[in-house]
Amino acid sequence: MMDPRAPHAAVADGVEAFTDADAALARIAEIYDRSAGHIRAGFEALAKGGDIVPNGAYYPYLGITVTAADLHLDARFAYGVAVDPGAYGTTLTRPSLLADYYRDQIHLLIQNHKVPVYVGVSKRPIPLPFVIENATADVTETQVRAMAQRFALPDLNVIDDSIANGTHTPAEGLPRPLSLFTAERVDYSIARLGHYTATAPQHFQRFVLLTNYQRYVDEFCAYGKRLVAEGDEYDSFVEPGDVFTPNPRLTDKPASGTPLVNLPQMPAYHLTRPDKLGITMVNIGVGPSNAKTITDHLAVLRPHCWLMLGHCAGLRRSQFLGDYVLAHGYVRDDQVLDADLPPYVPVPPIAEVQVALQQAVAKITGLEGADLKSRLRTGSVLTTDNRNWELRFQDIYARLNQSRAIAVDMESATIAANGFRFRVPYGTLLCVSDKPLHGEIKLRGMANAMYRERIAQHLEIGIETIDILRAEGVRKLHSRKLRSFDEPSFR
Repeated sequence: MMDPRAPHAAVADGVEAFTDADAALARIAEIYDRSAGHIRAGFEALAKGGDIVPNGAYYPYLGITVTAADLHLDARFAYGVAVDPGAYGTTLTRPSLLADYYRDQIHLLIQNHKVPVYVGVSKRPIPLPFVIENATADVTETQVRAMAQRFALPDLNVIDDSIANGTHTPAEGLPRPLSLFTAERVDYSIARLGHYTATAPQHFQRFVLLTNYQRYVDEFCAYGKRLVAEGDEYDSFVEPGDVFTPNPRLTDKPASGTPLVNLPQMPAYHLTRPDKLGITMVNIGVGPSNAKTITDHLAVLRPHCWLMLGHCAGLRRSQFLGDYVLAHGYVRDDQVLDADLPPYVPVPPIAEVQVALQQAVAKITGLEGADLKSRLRTGSVLTTDNRNWELRFQDIYARLNQSRAIAVDMESATIAANGFRFRVPYGTLLCVSDKPLHGEIKLRGMANAMYRERIAQHLEIGIETIDILRAEGVRKLHSRKLRSFDEPSFR
C-alpha cells in the first residue's frame, strides 16, 4: 500500500500527521511564525549594514490523502470533503489572521473522512514584501539590490487564479489543490487590500456591503458608531487609517488612529464582532473595473456573503424613483471578467440571499402583498462599462429589450460574477435613481429628495439582510450551486 505521506513529501519537508484541527493549526502557526521571524531578522540586519541570509523562510503546507473507502460522500456537503480519491494539498499563510477559517476547514476534513491531515514545511519561499509591510524609506538603493539577491520576491508565474477559474492542471504525481488560493495569492491580495482601503486585514468582517455612493458610507458610519456606543453586539468601529473606536463594554483596547486627510481609492469601514461576523462596508466608487478589483482581493478572506447596495436606472414605466430592484439575473455587458469567467457561464441567483433580501425589504418598509410587489421589482440587471450609455442608446437598445432587463448599473453583474467565480454568496438590491428612457433624468433637486428619503432605509435593509443570514447559519448560506464537480475541499 502506498504511504499516504508520499505525495506530500514531494512538495513539503518534515510532514507530520494530525488528527486534531487545533494541533494541526498550532503546527502551521509555528512554521509560519518561524519563517516570518527569519525574514524580519534578516531584513533588519541587512538594513543595518549586515549580511544575514534568512534560512527556512517557507510557507506552511497542509495536505490530506483520501482513498475510495474514505470518501463518505454526502450530497448535503457544499465543502469540507474531497470528491475523488487521491492526495490534496495547499500552502497556507497568515494563520493568526485566518485561524477560524483554517480551523473549520481542517476540522471538517478530519471529521468527514476519518483520516489525518498532514502538515509540513513547503518548498515555496515566503516573499519579503509579504512579511515586511512597513515603510523602508531609510533603505539605500544598494541595499534594495542586495535584498533582491538574498530574499524571495513575488513570483507572478505562480500567483494566479487558475484554480478558482477551473483551468488549473496539477503536475503528474503531485497533490491536487486543496484550496482555491495558494499562500502567495492570499498574501498578494492582503497587501492590495491595505493599499486600496487603508485598513488592516484583521479588521475585515465576513459580511460585506459594497456601495458606489459616499452617502451610504456616511449613513453606515453614523449607524456603526451608534451601535458601538450603545449596543452590546459589535466591539468596535474602524475607519480608514485604522481609526479605532472601541465599545468599552466589550473590549479593553483604547481608541486609536488619526483620520486620513486623503481617502484611498476604495475606503473600507468595519463594524466588528469578535467572531468576525460583523459588517464591512466598502465604497467601491463607480465602474466594473473597481468592482472586479476589490472583489478579487476580498475573496481571499473568504467572506460569507457580499451584497451590492447602489443606484440604478429603471427601465420600466411602472417603476418610480426610489423603488427597489432585486436582481435575480445579470447581463454582463461590462466584459471585465470575460477572460476569467467566459460570457457563456450563467450567474445564478443565490436563493438564501434572495429570500433574505426580500424579507428584509418587507420588514423595513412595512409593505406586503401587492404593495410590496409594486415597490420591489425582481428581474435582470444589465451592467455596463459606459457611464454615458444613454448617449449610445441605439447600440444598447436590442440588448436591453432582448434580455428583459429592468435596470442598468455599472457594478452589480461584475460583483455577482466574481462571487460565482470565487464561491462567495452574492446579492444585489438597487434603488432606482432615474429613468432616462422615459425622460426622468437625475436632476439635482429630485436626486437630493430621493437620497434623503431612501438611503437610510436602503442601508437598513442591507443590514437587516445580514442579520437574517447570520441568524440562519453561515454553512447553510454556502450553496452547492457555487461548486463544480472538480472542486477544492476548502470553501
